Amino acid sequence: MIYGSIVLFALAAVLGLIIAAAIFKGKETPKPAVYAHGAIAAIGLVLLVLYALQNPTNYPQVSLIIFVIAALGGFYLFANDMKKKPGPKPVVIIHALAAVTAFTLLLLFVLM
Repeated sequence: MIYGSIVLFALAAVLGLIIAAAIFKGKETPKPAVYAHGAIAAIGLVLLVLYALQNPTNYPQVSLIIFVIAALGGFYLFANDMKKKPGPKPVVIIHALAAVTAFTLLLLFVLM
């Protein structure tokens, strides 16, 4: 389950780069990437929560918390995108940094 979460978060990261590149180039975000990014990241988060529930004494707690914070930022960016307003670039950066930090912590948890 945790490995599935890692794979899904990695795929979501690639899609996130595509979306962020469009935002920083001033172009419209590719909607298939936007929808897939959110859905894949959400499924990855659900798998991570399920792992935590099944392993309450040993799960990547900090990673999970930061992923939830990143998801909240993602909801904000998605809401802006649906209003045809590009996400504020500082929020895009914070969202990405949070997700990368959480992903790194998740990898360290699995590898150590």
